[in-house]
Amino acid sequence: MISPYNILGVSEQATDAAIKQAYLQRVKDCPPDRDPARFREIQEAFEAIKDEDCRLRHALFHVPRVEFDALLAQAFGQPGAGGPMAADDFLNLLSTLSIEQSLAKLTNTPT
Repeated sequence: MISPYNILGVSEQATDAAIKQAYLQRVKDCPPDRDPARFREIQEAFEAIKDEDCRLRHALFHVPRVEFDALLAQAFGQPGAGGPMAADDFLNLLSTLSIEQSLAKLTNTPT
């Protein structure tokens, strides 16, 4: 999952001014006429974390994209996935994944 912080190249403790500066630099490097999809991604990232309220809202309510293929590979023991996982463990992993990531963002601890 690519977070808005990664897209803009700032830390989660960055100030409003640092986030705005990073956004302007990204827009300068990738204007909308060069790559509209990338520009849209940059713009959405900025909108998600542009001020303290937006960052809090993002931390509380953003549900990260989950790599379901990797989870399924792990659950069903496909080669390179580390063996099969019990069904209860798999469901527990799915249900707690986004909660743990959101709590880590709020407490500024790595996941």
